[in-house]
Amino acid sequence: MATVLESEEHKALRAAVSALGNRYGRAYLDKVIAEKSHPTELWAEAAKLGYLGVNLPEEHGGGGGGIAELSIVLEELGAAGCPLLMMVVSPAICGTVIARFGTEEQKREWLPGLADGTRTMAFGITEPDAGSNSHRITTTARRATDGPAGQPEGRADWILTGRKVFISGVDIADATLVVGRTADARTGKLKPCLFIVPRDAPGFGRRQIDMELHGAEKQFELTLDDVRLPADALVGDEDAGLLQLFAGLNPERIMTAAFAIGMGRYALSKALVYARERTVWREPIGAHQAIAHPLAQAHIDLELARLMMQKAALLYDSGDDVGAGEAANMAKYAAAEACVKAVDQSVHTLGGNGLTGEFGLASLITASRVARIAPVSREMILNYVSHQTLGLPKSY
Repeated sequence: MATVLESEEHKALRAAVSALGNRYGRAYLDKVIAEKSHPTELWAEAAKLGYLGVNLPEEHGGGGGGIAELSIVLEELGAAGCPLLMMVVSPAICGTVIARFGTEEQKREWLPGLADGTRTMAFGITEPDAGSNSHRITTTARRATDGPAGQPEGRADWILTGRKVFISGVDIADATLVVGRTADARTGKLKPCLFIVPRDAPGFGRRQIDMELHGAEKQFELTLDDVRLPADALVGDEDAGLLQLFAGLNPERIMTAAFAIGMGRYALSKALVYARERTVWREPIGAHQAIAHPLAQAHIDLELARLMMQKAALLYDSGDDVGAGEAANMAKYAAAEACVKAVDQSVHTLGGNGLTGEFGLASLITASRVARIAPVSREMILNYVSHQTLGLPKSY
């Protein structure tokens, strides 16, 4: 029977990652952002300790765990003030998809590097006019017709054309796992498929997007101008693209929840220290219910969101993709709301100090909103739950 209590192994992992995160902390991440650099030292140490690849198969250099373990790593780094956003993309999405559906050659080529941190992958799904709606994606892949005479159709090169936006970490990624659409020979309809696009592929361009949100990971617009790829750039079965796509999107939602919970915990920890020490009218402000109760509520909301995240990870790691889809969406929704409320209340607890650089909370006001928007908006999650779980009719 499953238990809601963490195993001793998970507790030990949580403590070890927390110790690592606290050696770096928010000051390290702020320095990286100010220098417009990347958290390479933390990434490398987390990889050396086995944390980056904890979810990947042991036979390919990983830890043999699952998304449950990887989400613990990201949450604890976030709670220490130094989350690694690329963990959501490289090992969680790309590593999971390749481990589950890639060819043996693809697994040998990519998984060891993703596990030990020497290689990184980005993930390209979002488009200017489609968002993350896989049914409206316009990036297309077609078979090349100028290959060697007599070449089997299934071994012809692919030609990718399209655009992507808000793609994280492309500047440091060795390749991008791109979601495109191919034509079904039987129906003529387009179906989603996944392709590994090397960063130096001819016709593969990128432009950094100017963001008000300042983070270590940059956002990019990608252009694929007749990018030619070998036949083996396709990941998995061309006819099972949608299944494979959601096998990556569910971990993305679970990891986004971990990111948000970690951020909320970090903000709350700062507010609690302040509320215990800041004295007005002869007693700490934390003694007043107007301060104490909202902080207690923020803690409760974060704990509840974590329980749903753990449920989603358990379902996913046990192979229940359908159950994990519902739980992952709800976990991401709950964690985003809990994070925003925790950050807001923490800033209010500090008053004017909450907006100063000394305490490092003001920047989280913007950052905390990310989980409400990406990788899927809270409104679309409500649509999903109302249709899929509650059986209500669609409005679109």
